[in-house]
Amino acid sequence: MKLVLGRDDLAAAAESAVRGIGTEPERLDVRPVHKAARGMVGESSADICELPIVTLLQAVAHDRPVVLLPVTTLGRFQHQTLVTCGDLTVADVEGRSVGIRSWSQTTGVWVRGFLAEQYGADLRKVDWVVYEGGHVDEQHDPSWVRRAPAGARLQADFLDGRLDFGIMGNELPVDDRIRTAIPDAAQVAAAWARDKGFAPVNHVVGVSEKAARKHSAAVCAAYDAMRDVLATAPPDGPADLNPVGFEALRGPVALAAAYALEQDALPRPVDFDELVARSCEALGVPSSRLGG
Repeated sequence: MKLVLGRDDLAAAAESAVRGIGTEPERLDVRPVHKAARGMVGESSADICELPIVTLLQAVAHDRPVVLLPVTTLGRFQHQTLVTCGDLTVADVEGRSVGIRSWSQTTGVWVRGFLAEQYGADLRKVDWVVYEGGHVDEQHDPSWVRRAPAGARLQADFLDGRLDFGIMGNELPVDDRIRTAIPDAAQVAAAWARDKGFAPVNHVVGVSEKAARKHSAAVCAAYDAMRDVLATAPPDGPADLNPVGFEALRGPVALAAAYALEQDALPRPVDFDELVARSCEALGVPSSRLGG
């Protein structure tokens, strides 16, 4: 069984659990881990694979053979990822250029949701610039988004002033000029999480349908092992950054799906209960087995 997980502690726990069931695991070391998503969705290159939540939603919407294993491998507050080098603030986004790696990037979906919901921004009045496609070939960028010229780099365009804003998480360069566009971003993010009752989820675990059907016991054992590792993490802020189980993931995943649909990052609605049903049918377990 091939596994791709970015966190070493989760990978070690999952490997041990799978081996204990009698299935031999093989960890594929892909870094950054999001680069494994295209192969997982398009070619089933892994059996258990960390996936951006928007990639998983797109895969389900396009009927790819991938199901959700409800484990959050990466959650983080996102308001601080909208950045600028000038004197602009979030109130100035309309009519300005905003660069982001990919329209389907989960961080961007969250931030655009904040812009529309909290700040009343009309997303179609923003000059969106993207630098690469998503992980699901059938999903295309909306007509109101433009692709940067071939060879252009988000960080360089941002630092050289060709972009007014950037949305960058792990890709954020080090430069003293950079500051968050949302004033008091950390406090705003904490208040948002308290109001919603959850933090934004970035990465979850996907399982190929074939592996789910053939190795249900091993997949469920991997779920248990990763759940136990994450249960030992101390609280970090006003909401759990690594929720596990269907009910714990319902709020953040449902909202991410709603944001993605509004932003033309999904071709159709993806209801959370559809994700639950697909997973349970493939694994042959009731939802209560996976925190439902």
